[in-house]
Amino acid sequence: MIYNFLFLVATIPVALAHDNGLGLTPQMGWNSWNKYGCNISANDIISAATSIKEKGLLDLGYEYIVMDDCWALKTRDPVTKQIVPDPSKFPNGIKNLSDSIHDMGFKWGMYSSAGKYTCAGYPGSLDYEEIDATTFASWGVDYLKYDNCYNQGRSGTPSESFKRYEVMSKALNSTGRPIFYSLCQWGEDGPWNWASTIANSWRISGDIYDNFNRYDDRCPCESFQCIGLQGFDCSVMNIIRKALPLSQKARDRDGWNDLDSLEVGNGGMTYDEYVTHFTVWAILKSPLMLGNDVSAMSDQDLSIVSNRDLITINQDRGTQPAYSKWTKNYGDSIIILLSGELSNGDWVVALVNGASQQLTYNISMTDVFIDNRIYAEKRWVARDLWTNETSSVNNFIISNVKPHGTQVWRFSKSS
Repeated sequence: MIYNFLFLVATIPVALAHDNGLGLTPQMGWNSWNKYGCNISANDIISAATSIKEKGLLDLGYEYIVMDDCWALKTRDPVTKQIVPDPSKFPNGIKNLSDSIHDMGFKWGMYSSAGKYTCAGYPGSLDYEEIDATTFASWGVDYLKYDNCYNQGRSGTPSESFKRYEVMSKALNSTGRPIFYSLCQWGEDGPWNWASTIANSWRISGDIYDNFNRYDDRCPCESFQCIGLQGFDCSVMNIIRKALPLSQKARDRDGWNDLDSLEVGNGGMTYDEYVTHFTVWAILKSPLMLGNDVSAMSDQDLSIVSNRDLITINQDRGTQPAYSKWTKNYGDSIIILLSGELSNGDWVVALVNGASQQLTYNISMTDVFIDNRIYAEKRWVARDLWTNETSSVNNFIISNVKPHGTQVWRFSKSS
C-alpha cells in the first residue's frame, strides 16, 4: 500500500506553478469561518478588519482578511457563467469591499471549492477555473482558500487530486495577479507530497474544533498516515499528532503545512490550552489565521496571538518548522519535545504537555540536539517566550508545565 502511494506521487509532474513570489513565510491574517460560518456580510468583514487594525494585529503581520463560504447566490449568471455575489450581503459588490480592505492596508482573500459546489452548497469552481480566477483577479483578490467538497469523485489518489487542484493554480497564475493559493484538501490524498509544486500552503487535516483533546468520530484519523476520510471537529491534539511527522515537508521555497485557523478567543479552551495551540502552530510554521470575533477578544487572548517572539519564529525566513525529537506517553495523553534551528543560529525548544497532570521534566540537551550532537555540549542561555525569564543551560533544562500547557524557550549561545 505504501509502495503504491509513493509510486503515484512519483508519477506526478513537477510544474512549479506555485512560483508566484508568495508564501516565503506562512500566511497570517483572519478567516471568517470559525466564528461566523455562513452568517457573513460586508459589514462583518469591515468590522473585523477594523478591530484587527485597531488592536495592532496588522502591524504584527496579520495582513490577509479572508472571507470564507456563503458569499454567493446559489446559481451562476446564466450568460457570463460567473459566480454572483449575494446582493443582500454585499450590496456594493465584492470589488467595493476589496477596495475598502486594501485602503485599510490589508490584503483581500476569498473562498471557493474544487468541486461542483462549495461545502455549504454554493457554486464551486470545478470546470469553471479560468472564469473564476479571472473574476477573482478583477475583484482585487490576493488570496484564495480552495476547498474540497463535492469533487465529483475526482479524488482518492494523489494524482487525481493534483490534477484537479493544478487547474486552478494555472488559472490564477495566468491572470497576472499574484494570488496566494491555499489548498483546503484536508490531507485526504497526502497533499504534503504533491501540493508544493502548485500551491503556497495545504491543509493536512480535517477542520479544527475549539477543543483541546476531545475525540470525535467525525474526525476519525489520529495520524497523517490515515489517508482517506479526515472529517471535521478535530481537536487541537488530534491535529498536532498528524502534523508532527510532516515538518520535513514544509519550507520557504515550497510551501507550508496548514493546521487550520486559530481558535484562540472563541471560548472553548483554557488559557493554557490556547497557549499550547498558538505555540505549536507558530513553531511548526503553520499559517496563523485568526478565526474569532476580534472586537470581543479579551486582553488575555489578545496577548496570546500578539506574542511577538513566537510570531518572529513563525515568520523566520529560510528555516523549516521545529521537529519532534520524541513523544512519550504521560498520564492520560502524551508529552512532546520539539526543537528547531533559527536563521541566526538560535534554537526554539518546546515541551508540550498533552496530559491533564502537572509535568516536571529534565530535558536532556542530547535529546534537543539529537541531530547536532556538538551543540549538546555547548552552554546556552534559554529565554522562556511566555514569561521572559532566562536561565543558563548546560546538559539539561528543567521544565515545569501546567496540564495541557506548553513551555517554550529561545536558546542563544552563551558567550
